Amino acid sequence: MKAVAVFPGSRETKVVDTEEPRITEPDQVTLRVLDVGICGTDWEICTFEYGTPPPGDDHLVLGHEALAEVVTAGSAVERFEPGDLVVPTVRRPCPHPGCLACRSGHQDYCYTGDFSERGIKEAHGYMAESVVDHERDLVLVQPDLRDVAVLTEPLTIAEKALGQILWMMRHRPPWLDPRTPGEERGRGLSALVLGIGPVGLLGAMTMVSAGFTTYVYSRELPPHPRTDLVGAIGATYVSTRNETFAELAERIGNVDVIYEAVGHSHFALEALEVLGTNGIYVLTGVPGLQAFVEADPARLMRTMVLKNQVLLGTVNAGADDFAAALRNLDLFRRRWPEAVRTLIAGRHPLERAAGLVLGRPAGIKTVISFDSAGG
Repeated sequence: MKAVAVFPGSRETKVVDTEEPRITEPDQVTLRVLDVGICGTDWEICTFEYGTPPPGDDHLVLGHEALAEVVTAGSAVERFEPGDLVVPTVRRPCPHPGCLACRSGHQDYCYTGDFSERGIKEAHGYMAESVVDHERDLVLVQPDLRDVAVLTEPLTIAEKALGQILWMMRHRPPWLDPRTPGEERGRGLSALVLGIGPVGLLGAMTMVSAGFTTYVYSRELPPHPRTDLVGAIGATYVSTRNETFAELAERIGNVDVIYEAVGHSHFALEALEVLGTNGIYVLTGVPGLQAFVEADPARLMRTMVLKNQVLLGTVNAGADDFAAALRNLDLFRRRWPEAVRTLIAGRHPLERAAGLVLGRPAGIKTVISFDSAGG
């Protein structure tokens, strides 16, 4: 079968012919891959910032944002049958008995760092015609989400963050009004999303759906397809070229939540200055090497203490977050059908994958399609 792989030793990314995987354990399923999204992580792996092949291999098959169809199921598989659509989770648990997170099925909180991640670290990914995975690592997709389910994995970033935000809100009075409907838990609160890429836009959709008055802050000047999408979902777009952080904070009032989706340390540090009283700041970006930034840590610490602020880093996601992402994708599709359609810039054949990973993205989310119906 064909797959797209990166070779760290020779610093190459190319389409390869590789052996088709087979079921070796009774709780495994064979999957026909349909769609795989391309993201910044893939670009960083292909520019050799990180990415580790499985032990004994000289290459790593790319791809961690996937949608697939079940082809065959092992004898112990109970939840899936041929024809089912699924999205796979990414992280696999470490082997250490003492890691409470991994032993309890929460490997996204792994203590040891010895986890593996499909398409990223020590495990081949999904940018291949066929893969084998364990039943426990798959989440069922309803058929009418076929066209957008490839967005599930990037949306899990916002779902995991929102889950932690709401947990803290429930335990940090006076945030939540008990009379607020469950689907609008953020009503009366403000959220500032930094960045207008796929993670930022999906995060904005999540915040709007949860009832937050949502602002999105990035460098693009309207009119622009991404800024138009922000308006279409009921959020407010502000360009960094038109307003400073201080001006934006004055417009918003108390900034209750900041959701960072840019991976730029200087920008993120500036935003921390405008986080409001009792505010929660969520970091999702992983910056590469950047220029030195001067800061006043004593003032930042003093402000965070006196304003009861929380700084939260979040990475990867668990099965519950994948299930929540699918529920929200269904909600988004019904609420903003045109906006959700525009999130996927195009579907392309496997042969174009290497160039697309390394090239400049055209549109919001580029997808590699293995389905003959893909365009």
